[in-house]
Amino acid sequence: MIAILGLVVGVVLGLWLDPAVPAIIQPYLPIAVVAALDALAGALRAVLAGTFNDRVFTVSFLSNVVVAALIVFLGDQLGVGSQLSTGVVVVLGIRIFTNAAAIRRQLFKA
Repeated sequence: MIAILGLVVGVVLGLWLDPAVPAIIQPYLPIAVVAALDALAGALRAVLAGTFNDRVFTVSFLSNVVVAALIVFLGDQLGVGSQLSTGVVVVLGIRIFTNAAAIRRQLFKA
């Protein structure tokens, strides 16, 4: 319940304050969001399986975001940032859909 309340408060504050994202991190923000969604999907899957560990979730969440941002940064330095960004989104998207399928199977016993 606390997590849901925190999410609602964060969304309301974000809409109310309308923070500006610095231009230097704008290319990395969408990738970080997709990486965070991957960690959240994995956490939901673990909760439903009864194997959730908050430390594993925290490390997974932070490492996903950092590794994804580093890959995009490396791509920018090599001049292929958009290609590596697309690759990261595809890989994380596949992981998200795999977790979504597992969550659906656990919820509906299908």
